[in-house]
Amino acid sequence: MISKNQLSSVISKYYLNGLNNQVKWRIKDNTLTIYAGEAGRVCKVIAENFPLEDAELGVFDTNKLNKLLSITNGDLMISLEKMKAIYTKMHIQDSNFDLTYSLADTLILGKNTWYDDPEEWEIEITLEPEDIDHLIKAKNALGEIDSMLITTTIDFDGNPVCEFIFGDNTGFSNKISYQVNGGKIKDNTLSVPFNSDIFKDILNSNKDQDFCTLQLSNTGILKLKFESEDINSEYFIARNE
Repeated sequence: MISKNQLSSVISKYYLNGLNNQVKWRIKDNTLTIYAGEAGRVCKVIAENFPLEDAELGVFDTNKLNKLLSITNGDLMISLEKMKAIYTKMHIQDSNFDLTYSLADTLILGKNTWYDDPEEWEIEITLEPEDIDHLIKAKNALGEIDSMLITTTIDFDGNPVCEFIFGDNTGFSNKISYQVNGGKIKDNTLSVPFNSDIFKDILNSNKDQDFCTLQLSNTGILKLKFESEDINSEYFIARNE
C-alpha cells in the first residue's frame, strides 16, 4: 500500500508541471528511481519503501497517469501485469475505484542524460521552507518574465550572501531581489542567469521536503537537492546563454 499523497508527490517531482512527461520507473529492493529531463535540465527522484516488485516500467504519458490518480483517495494498492518480460499494465485500486494504466515498452523511451558534480562549487547554501516560499512568491509576482540571476554580493555587515534577482536584465524591467545568508560562498562577484520558470517549478514540486541544498559552479551549473524521510530529489540546471 502507498498513500495517494506520497505517490502524487513522487510524480510531481519529476513531472515538473509538464516538463517531463515520458520516463522510466526503475524499482529495485522497494526503492523507486526515476531519471528525467533533457540537455540543460535533468532530475533524479528516489523514493524509499515503494511497494512494488523489482521492475522497469515505461510511463509514456505522465499527464494521463495524473488524471487517473486525481479521482482516487487515501491508500492505494498497486499491482503490475506483464506479457512475457515486458510490463504492460499498472493496476491502481482505492476504496472506490479500480484503475488500469497502460505501460509502454521501455525501449522506446530512450536513455537519460545526467551530470557529474563539478570539481568545485562556488556557492553552497541551504534553502529553508521559508526561503522556498519567498522565492516562489517573488517569481509569481513577475510571472510573465522567465529570467533570473543568481548572484553573490556583500551585505551591510560585510558578509557574503547569495542573492536571487527576478526580472529581465535591462534598466527598464521590474525586479525583485531576495537574499539568503549563510553557507559557503567562495566568489563574491558571481552572476549567473537561469530560467526562472524551471526554477519555480522545481521549488513548487518540492515544497513538502524538509530542506534544499543549492550549489552553483562558475561553469554555470546549478544543483538543487531536496531531502525528506522517504523521498530524495536532485536537479541540475544549465545557465541561460
